Amino acid sequence: MFRSTSLRLATLYTTVFAIAVVILGVITLFSTRHALSAQFDGRIRSESAAMVLEYRSEGLVGVVEAVHERDRTPGSLDYGVQGPAGEPLAGRLARIHAATGWSVVAGSEGGEHEAIRLLTVPLPGGRKLLVGDDEERIEALDGAVVRGFGLAFLGIVVLGVAGGYALSRDVHRRMAAISGTAEAIIDGDLARRVPLRGSDDDLDRLAQTFNRMLDRIAALMESLKQVSNDIAHDMRTPLTRLRQKLEAGLGAPGERSLALEGALADLDAILETFAALLRIAQIEGGARRAAFRSCDLSAIGRTVVDAFAPSAEERSQSLRLAGEAQVRVVGDAELLTQMLVNLVENALRHAGPGAAVEVSVTRVGRAAVLCVVDDGPGVPEAERERLFDRFYRLERSRSTAGSGLGLALVAAVAKLHGAEVRLTDANPGLAASVTFPEAG
Repeated sequence: MFRSTSLRLATLYTTVFAIAVVILGVITLFSTRHALSAQFDGRIRSESAAMVLEYRSEGLVGVVEAVHERDRTPGSLDYGVQGPAGEPLAGRLARIHAATGWSVVAGSEGGEHEAIRLLTVPLPGGRKLLVGDDEERIEALDGAVVRGFGLAFLGIVVLGVAGGYALSRDVHRRMAAISGTAEAIIDGDLARRVPLRGSDDDLDRLAQTFNRMLDRIAALMESLKQVSNDIAHDMRTPLTRLRQKLEAGLGAPGERSLALEGALADLDAILETFAALLRIAQIEGGARRAAFRSCDLSAIGRTVVDAFAPSAEERSQSLRLAGEAQVRVVGDAELLTQMLVNLVENALRHAGPGAAVEVSVTRVGRAAVLCVVDDGPGVPEAERERLFDRFYRLERSRSTAGSGLGLALVAAVAKLHGAEVRLTDANPGLAASVTFPEAG
């Protein structure tokens, strides 16, 4: 904890604030001393001018009486009047000998030595007037300022050290929780998550991001596990059939050609399955984002409908295009075409003979919506979301051709484009819609 960044930052900030307090204290001390000295000098100068006027109007007797009167007043300045030879005439400062003008002299009162700020002014007849004040007030104020800023400095240091220690301890504890979670995940506990305090501070947001990353990793690991299980399960049947046909080809020469043809067909199906898995993995990895361009979703719909219309007519099915003439989105035109092909193939294959399939491309607000609707038997609501899982097929579709990867590829393409794909009830039939958040 004592080597933590938070404690070092707290120590740095405490040092900076302490230095700032010292600088501010020095500036305040000199500014206050200067202002107070100027105030003292102004008061002494005013009193000197008043006493000079008193001398001019009342003479020496008036000045002496004024000095005696002021000496009896608490909180007044100190005064002194000296004769031509320097003899004391009146006032506490009369025995101090100082040159004309400003000076600081040593005085004593009650057995205590004191420094006096003194102004000596000449009077007519060779006499002198002395007016001064004790500098102890300035020194007392200096001491008060020094003590105040000294206590502030001590308080900042104590609070900085205590706060830095507490902050470092708290951060250390929370970072230790993150490190402990990472170590637990390294040891195989993929369900472990970083605890949150609910304060929504930086570390809480970091923990939330960390937990979302772990959720994503756990989902990918689960998906990988599921794919591995599905491949092992679904590939067993075609590989078994392939082995049986190859064994049959070892028999009579006449049956060898048919066995090899069947084996090649099964190999093609297996290769197509692995190609579909590889394509889904590439799409989920985001490798195709570089090919994103502005493309016309309506034109893609027309191309796919024109391509599948003849095969739909052979099965007495109808396939038509509806919606707007041009709806543009940003994406990979090849992947969008493959996505629509999978949706149309799925609808034609499972809707049954005589079914009607409609492909529509529309705008809904700022969004673009691609929809494929059929009037076939539909899909139970409980199983609609599972149709996007790899190799998942309904029980009634087990006998039809396909690998169960068509809608998984649709979901991967939609996610790559930031679109939302949904399966809903068409009453009757199934509606598969892909909503792009922003139409061009």
